[in-house]
Amino acid sequence: MRFPNIPGFDQQAFEKYFKNTGMMFIGRIGSLAIKFIVSICIANYLQRANNGILNGGTVYIYFFSAIATLGLDQFIVKELHQFPEKRDQILGTSFWMKVFAGFCCIPLIYLAYLIYPAKGTPYNYVFIFSVIGIIQAFNVIDSYFQSQVQSKYIMQVQITGNIISAIIKLSLIYFKMPLIWFVYAYTIDFLLLSIGYYFTYQRKQRSIFNWSFSSKLAKKLLKYSWPLIISGIMVSLYMKIDQIMLQNLAGVKEAGAYATVAVLSEAWNFIPSVIVTTLFPAILNARRDDPVRYKKRIQHLYDLMVYLSVPVAIIITFAAPLIYKLYKPEYAYAAPTLSVHIWSGVFVFLGAASSQYLITENFNRLTFVRTGFGAVVNIGLNLLLIPQMGMMGAAIATLIAYASATFFIIFIPKVNNQGVMMFKSLFLISLIQKIIKR
Repeated sequence: MRFPNIPGFDQQAFEKYFKNTGMMFIGRIGSLAIKFIVSICIANYLQRANNGILNGGTVYIYFFSAIATLGLDQFIVKELHQFPEKRDQILGTSFWMKVFAGFCCIPLIYLAYLIYPAKGTPYNYVFIFSVIGIIQAFNVIDSYFQSQVQSKYIMQVQITGNIISAIIKLSLIYFKMPLIWFVYAYTIDFLLLSIGYYFTYQRKQRSIFNWSFSSKLAKKLLKYSWPLIISGIMVSLYMKIDQIMLQNLAGVKEAGAYATVAVLSEAWNFIPSVIVTTLFPAILNARRDDPVRYKKRIQHLYDLMVYLSVPVAIIITFAAPLIYKLYKPEYAYAAPTLSVHIWSGVFVFLGAASSQYLITENFNRLTFVRTGFGAVVNIGLNLLLIPQMGMMGAAIATLIAYASATFFIIFIPKVNNQGVMMFKSLFLISLIQKIIKR
């Protein structure tokens, strides 16, 4: 793909980032296809009640995923980009920080379960899931390959891991195994990825045994990441609290049906993550070298998020009844809920892009403010709407909460220009301006 000579445009850099993004998309799309098929098989096999019980256990892991990861992923990429010669120290420090955080999460998850248990989900299921916090420490290797713009290696690990995972879960269905086996299988998913990351990193004279820990670097990373940790907790709350509240207020069967909605709606949320993560080095370079181009890249990023998310939302809105024909009839009544819930993805896409801007400009604390606002809105609306409308109420609450959190920054003077830019993208104003200029 060859572009004409445009001032400030780096053809070689574009091809590098485009190829890397393509590799990540291939990996995620492949994984999505596998997970989509397997999730339908599992939901049909377990039926609504058991599907709700299983989903109730996973929610607690999402609540504490921000603590387990320490909000470090973007900062690891940033540090490796700026100080490539300190690779072993950066990866080693981040790894051991995550391992320690994972162990700390186990008693915290237990306390959360005591305070607000998911009705019908036994604690031993939750305890098994809580081990995931430790296993995921190997995800620092994912950040390393992102910093090197070499996502093909991550693609290989993810597709291979998901194929093995699918074989395991489909075997459990074939042999009619009880629910507890699916709890173990879900945990093994993360173990498979960690093993894959380990063997992939060990190639080409790299070794995790060369990693080292630096307390000075750990303090530096925590200084920058702690707002993202709190923000991540808030994100988890307003993204997942609806599922556990629905289970407690409407029962495990309703939660089991809503779990299929969440899976189908949130399956696309990897797209902004892939785009933003892959283009992060390019955005950093533009900020350093050309402020005008930097602003344009941010606006283009918002535009791209709208161009991708809105068509998906429109298609799923009308296709929802057809999609639910793949499920057993007992799930069919969830189709209208999916048609509403899918629109929250538009704001997830825009929120991911604006979060990238906040990180780049070191406005990390603002992410806590806006996600905290979103969490409060979601919890309040869930309490109001779920008793009256069931899972449709949960979907409406989620949609409003996502929109509120994303555009909350328009009320913060030093970053409200980003809210304006997102509005321009959402209402296609920037697209119209481009057409007029031509």
